[in-house]
Amino acid sequence: MKNTLLRINDRIYQLCIGIAGLSVLTMTLIIPWGIFTRYVLGSGSSWPEPTSILLMVVFTFFGAAASYRAGAHMAVAMAVERMPAPVRTLAAVLVQVLMAVVCLFMITKGFKLSFNTWNQFLGEMPGLRVGISYLPIPIGGVLTLIFVLEKLLLGDQSHRRVVRFDVLEESEGAA
Repeated sequence: MKNTLLRINDRIYQLCIGIAGLSVLTMTLIIPWGIFTRYVLGSGSSWPEPTSILLMVVFTFFGAAASYRAGAHMAVAMAVERMPAPVRTLAAVLVQVLMAVVCLFMITKGFKLSFNTWNQFLGEMPGLRVGISYLPIPIGGVLTLIFVLEKLLLGDQSHRRVVRFDVLEESEGAA
């Protein structure tokens, strides 16, 4: 059961990295177009800036979830490292519980924000609902909560090697 959960979370983790990476890549392609149209063509496109901002929001929340699982998030451990071992264990559990509370806040308030703004449309992109632009907040909260629960129940996975699924599937097919 544990291995199945870890494999599922590995896929979620890789999905988060892929979405965050694709967001950054798309931003790097969109921003030069906005600069080109503004300074070379003399008439700026209206969509590159708001699209890049939305992609930055996607990158932030999906990247934060992946960063949390990888143990690459910001952490100040100086005070905790000086505590006795039993207190350190208690502090680690307390931190995870508080992270779960933050995730639940992101999920509930994020979905409420998305729901309350669903019938509004972005001025720069009239075809896009404002509620959609807020969806990365609760989705990122759900993803981070999955990794928080994983850390609480299965331990820290940041030092475990993530299995590449394309290699795994090829080796299973050859066997």
